[in-house]
Amino acid sequence: MSKIEWTNETWNPVTGCSKYSVGCQNCYAEKMTKRLAAMGQEKYKNGFNKVVFHPEELNRDFGRKSKMIFVNSMSDTFHADISKFQISKMLEYCSFNKQHIFQILTKRAARVEEFSYPPNVWLGVTVEKENYKNRIEFLRHTDAEVKFLSCEPLLGDLGELDLTGIDWVIVGGESGPGARPMHPDWVRNIQKQCQEQDVPFFFKQWGEWSVVYERNKGGTTDNYFNDTETEYYNKYRRLNFAGGCGFHGENVCYFDKVGKSKSGAILDGKEYKEFPKILQKE
Repeated sequence: MSKIEWTNETWNPVTGCSKYSVGCQNCYAEKMTKRLAAMGQEKYKNGFNKVVFHPEELNRDFGRKSKMIFVNSMSDTFHADISKFQISKMLEYCSFNKQHIFQILTKRAARVEEFSYPPNVWLGVTVEKENYKNRIEFLRHTDAEVKFLSCEPLLGDLGELDLTGIDWVIVGGESGPGARPMHPDWVRNIQKQCQEQDVPFFFKQWGEWSVVYERNKGGTTDNYFNDTETEYYNKYRRLNFAGGCGFHGENVCYFDKVGKSKSGAILDGKEYKEFPKILQKE
């Protein structure tokens, strides 16, 4: 079983990776690899920085009951150190196990167009900041039955999104040591556009930080405070719409680091746990 909210299990025919973009700064897989290696697990003995393909995983039996399986949660399927042949063998395994849905997520989107995908493979790209939206174009040009975006950890406002051909959007904040807070307006912007473009929206979590006070700036001066806000200014972390520490955005928030389990996944009083429409047709 997996603790990841949008899947049932994980499958790691590849271990090890290297940091690729700003979303990798606090990589959970790197920390987990160190822990598993210390526990004596053979598969992780080479550490995080050594990318290894494990062909024995192609004999893995997930049973006959249908599951959603996240592929390479401890690596990136399209890492440069994984050959085209090895990727093809993983996709072949997926095609032989039609009863399951295999979810592949990558930041290395430039390689995804090199392959054809079985109908039971859902292909996604990570878009954690606006300057990575070009990954969506690579994804859009594939033949994957379900194409999805993972905006996790969401580290800035993504601006306008063209979700043509996209079947699902996942959003989540960052958790763990060093986690960066996520402004609620960044999430609202994505949710609104998903609703307008009829794309299922899955809000996974706020992450390590929780909003304790929120005020729309409304055109006031940069030095504006009310009596209530002064208390929060002295106690909590402040974040504006642009993600900095100044008052140059529209909606100023104050955050408390409460941990993932306490911050929850409620956006403006509602929980969003939507899945691709293909599941509704079955």
